[in-house]
Amino acid sequence: MNSRLPTMKALLSALFCLFLPVSLSLAQDKPLELADVEGNSHQPLKVEQGKKAVVLLFVSPYCPTAGKFLPEFNRIAAEQAQSFSFYLVHSDPETKVTDAYKQAVLSEVKSTVLIDKDQALAKKLKARITPECVVLNPAGEVVYQGRMNDLYLAPTKRQRQATTKELSDALEAIAAGKPVATPQTEAVGCKIGGLAP
Repeated sequence: MNSRLPTMKALLSALFCLFLPVSLSLAQDKPLELADVEGNSHQPLKVEQGKKAVVLLFVSPYCPTAGKFLPEFNRIAAEQAQSFSFYLVHSDPETKVTDAYKQAVLSEVKSTVLIDKDQALAKKLKARITPECVVLNPAGEVVYQGRMNDLYLAPTKRQRQATTKELSDALEAIAAGKPVATPQTEAVGCKIGGLAP
């Protein structure tokens, strides 16, 4: 037997090292899954077949500002349900599931309500405020992030009515196959607790 030929043990060791990075990479690419308030699992970053984008609204049952936007979110979600998937996301680790559920019921929310207790989704998308909208296309790219409209100019400074409609404008552009004119705005409201500044 040729002593220069690698032993079986050495071959197996080399193969293990060769495939280890691939397996680690696949583990890192595992789709993000979150449970809703009823315990069902969802992949909020994945655009469903036949839809043009995913719309996420970061909210909190303890943020009065966020609560004021839920009727408008419900209206947009009802009008655009055929083209987009809509989720409410609770990323504050202090949020109780019962409180998130209660808010959804009282506000007549029909969209899926997700619990992001580990803040994986908020951190990935760099969401910091409730309410803050994030719209993702099928490639997983953020095509709009920021406020829904300008109803609030500051956390406690509310106008009588909104004069802009950034989220609606973004969705209309996406539905028409056009780029979003203003892909980023400043969200106004309450900070999501537990996130690094």
